[in-house]
Amino acid sequence: MTKLNDLAPREGSTKNRMRVGRGPGSGKGKTAGRGVKGQKARSGVSIHGFEGGQMPLHMRMPKRGFNSRNRKDFAEVNLWRIEQAIEAGKLDVKGAIDADALLKAGVIRRVKDGVKLLGEGECKSKLNLTVYSATASARAAVEGAGGSLTTTKVEAKAEEA
Repeated sequence: MTKLNDLAPREGSTKNRMRVGRGPGSGKGKTAGRGVKGQKARSGVSIHGFEGGQMPLHMRMPKRGFNSRNRKDFAEVNLWRIEQAIEAGKLDVKGAIDADALLKAGVIRRVKDGVKLLGEGECKSKLNLTVYSATASARAAVEGAGGSLTTTKVEAKAEEA
């Protein structure tokens, strides 16, 4: 039985740290592998996107669009992927199919802010789906196969003027 005072890391799993600036015999003396002089030879270098006073590339490129901080991120699922899971026996057609069922079946990795159903592929099974939102083609395909599609997205009502 091993004792606490006998524990040691496995052979070759750790390396001793390099002690720089400790004389010419160490191989990392004097400039300690930093070259000579200048900002990069000192500690606290902040030179990442600097191009010698020239306008940096990231500032020369045109900026377009806007990303809202409150935007929603959806897990997108195509119809063919759901059919694939049904054929593999991972999804039960008889029960209701919602985000949790898709997650357990491995169709999506994470629920995020909801599931959006996309219309790529064909719907052969009669599905009872509950998703955050769906495209018009996905809705038509599910209802065309005799299934039902419920969306949990709250539709914005147009204000009466």
